[in-house]
Amino acid sequence: METSGRLDRGDGLELAWIRSDGATPTIVFLPGFRSDMTGDKATALAGFAAARGQAMLRFDYSGHGASDGAFTDGTIGRWAADVCAVIDALTEGPLILVGSSMGGWLSLLTLRARPDRIAALVGIAAAPDFTECLMWEAMTFEERATLMRDGILHIPSQYGEPTPITRALIEDGRTRLVLSDPIDFAGPVRLLHGQADPDVPWELALRIAETVTSTDVQVTLVKDGDHRLSRPEDLALLCRTVAGLLGEDGGQPLPE
Repeated sequence: METSGRLDRGDGLELAWIRSDGATPTIVFLPGFRSDMTGDKATALAGFAAARGQAMLRFDYSGHGASDGAFTDGTIGRWAADVCAVIDALTEGPLILVGSSMGGWLSLLTLRARPDRIAALVGIAAAPDFTECLMWEAMTFEERATLMRDGILHIPSQYGEPTPITRALIEDGRTRLVLSDPIDFAGPVRLLHGQADPDVPWELALRIAETVTSTDVQVTLVKDGDHRLSRPEDLALLCRTVAGLLGEDGGQPLPE
């Protein structure tokens, strides 16, 4: 059975969460940039966990979904702190972090902050370092000048209203890059990425695989998959991937 609530992150802003109790390791879903815990991937995983009696936690970062705060006040560091606050308060034991897009970056930052808690990582179009390599480096000179002068830049988005990019987001992200040095992790890593992704190049999955020190790393490329990987077949792939980490494909299950 699912329960829901709100967690004060320590400054009066509350983070919305939904949790189901069950067997460990706990599956923790980390949404993407401007996404939330009610999306197709989060709810598909919640159904998967409920059917198997597996513990799961999903939540919204500050400035996202049902949580308090303004999106434009957020930074990679602030959202990474949200992750740690939620898992510290609401989970026990080992965790499987499932990070979508920006959530993949936050998963790696959480691994750095809580190395003893993380049993496995799953990335869905994972986008570590995206503020630098996919935003800043893609901006024109004029766009960079506007951002530095005004503190904010609105860029077109195929998903709806223009995306506000703040100077704080770019500058904070620059201090939290993870792909320039080896990522020390011995557990299993599973990376799912669509080769038709218009937002995050699929080659980034290969770079993550090279950077993580674990030898148990698998990259699955979906030739016609887009960035969201939310079609029924994509969701089935995600659930099969997590099932494999739980030993349901005949493999070795993670420790509870």
